Amino acid sequence: MYGDEATVRRILTELGDTWAVVGLSGNSARPAYRVAQVLQRFGKRIVPVHPKAETVHGERGYACLADIPFDVDVVDVFVNSSLAGAVADEAVAKGARAVWFQLGVVDEGAYARTREAGLDMVMDRCPAIEIPRLT
Repeated sequence: MYGDEATVRRILTELGDTWAVVGLSGNSARPAYRVAQVLQRFGKRIVPVHPKAETVHGERGYACLADIPFDVDVVDVFVNSSLAGAVADEAVAKGARAVWFQLGVVDEGAYARTREAGLDMVMDRCPAIEIPRLT
C-alpha cells in the first residue's frame, strides 16, 4: 500500500486545505467532479486543473499547475497512470506539500521521486472515501 493511515490522516487533516484537482472538468459524469464536491463539503478549497481551464464548483480553473498564482497544499491526480508521474513532478516544482493519486492511478517511480523530494504521498486511494472516516 502506498500511503499508510498516518499519511492519509496527515494529508486530509493537517497539511492544508487548498487542493489542486488535476483532471477536474465540468463533466458531472466523471469521478473527479464528484470527489471535488466531497472535498468542498469537508472544507477544502478545490482548484480545477484541466487543459480547458473551466470553472467548476464555483472555482476558477487553470490549464496546468504552474498557472495557479497561489500556493497549493495537495495535488489530487485524476489522470491516466502513464501521465501521472509528470504531474507529480510538477507538484514538486510547484511546492505542494503532498500528492494524492486516485484509485487506479499507480506509478511507483513517481511515488519514490515524490517521497524523496520530501512530500507526503498516497497512491491508489480516494480522499472522498477516506475523509468521512476521519470526522
